[in-house]
Amino acid sequence: MIVAERKPMAEIIGMVKDCKKVLVLACRGCVTVCSAGGEREAEILASLIRLGMKKDGKKVEITIGSLVRQCDREYIDEIDQWKGQYDAVVSTACGVGVNFISNLRKDTMVYPALNTTFFGGSAEQGEWTEQCAGCGNCILHLTGGLCPVARCAKSLMNGPCGGSVEGKCEINKDVECVWQSIHDRLGSFDRAAQMEVITPIRDWSTAGHGGPRKTVRDDLTV
Repeated sequence: MIVAERKPMAEIIGMVKDCKKVLVLACRGCVTVCSAGGEREAEILASLIRLGMKKDGKKVEITIGSLVRQCDREYIDEIDQWKGQYDAVVSTACGVGVNFISNLRKDTMVYPALNTTFFGGSAEQGEWTEQCAGCGNCILHLTGGLCPVARCAKSLMNGPCGGSVEGKCEINKDVECVWQSIHDRLGSFDRAAQMEVITPIRDWSTAGHGGPRKTVRDDLTV
């Protein structure tokens, strides 16, 4: 899932300081799972905006809404039910949702309430860890299902590096060296020899360095 966290309130208040009417728009997708942008979080954010604006001697009308997903055209049209009730939208979606609404509602100013951080999974209650970089050329079949692009501090394709000590990354003693984990995992399946195969220089063009990426499924288009 996409993991995000709320921006500092001072930054959000600065975005809407000149607005009279604001729509705080929740997303019931990924950001709900990581407790950053669901309906409950949107209600809390609305209250904090009211308090922040009041502290600055300003009054604001806030409407709270939510969409199933803010990254899907099928649901974006639902935003029209609040038409005329806002000067700007404060979106609690990830950056994708903010972009998507901005693309489809060119006359609407859309502000991000969250900082989008990474693609991750829930390690335990209240903790999420990065697992994938969305690089567009998955090599997990070569690395025992563990991603060195996202989980190695240097995104090494052939590791571990010389900084790995006792299975820990040199950047932080609490960070596992993913290449040590890859070695151990492949070894448990009697495939440690795969570590001896040199991975060629990576083509990073699939990782977005050539501009925005697009995927088209001809079997799904109409």
